[in-house]
Amino acid sequence: MTGQNVGDEADTGQLEVWIDQDLCTGDGICAQYAPEVFELDIDGLAYVKGEDDELRTEAGATVPVPLPLLRDVADSAKECPGDCIHVRRAADGVEVYGPDAA
Repeated sequence: MTGQNVGDEADTGQLEVWIDQDLCTGDGICAQYAPEVFELDIDGLAYVKGEDDELRTEAGATVPVPLPLLRDVADSAKECPGDCIHVRRAADGVEVYGPDAA
């Protein structure tokens, strides 16, 4: 859905985001765009964090994308030099932003 507007996802259900740390370059662009969702850890890699601000460091950990932050999270996925940020629909797992988005 590369040509789709960010707002078009609002009616498709809850979105979730995860980071593939094997591809993360540690540039921190994601944390600049959406510090409420992404954070660099002591290892220099980016991780998602939940509403409780706890980093989800387990492989493949996901957190919901808050609707007010959707544009920032989508921009993070688009601008990530490591192509490691994946945003998908929680209901069916279809990636809507990131390297595997159709």
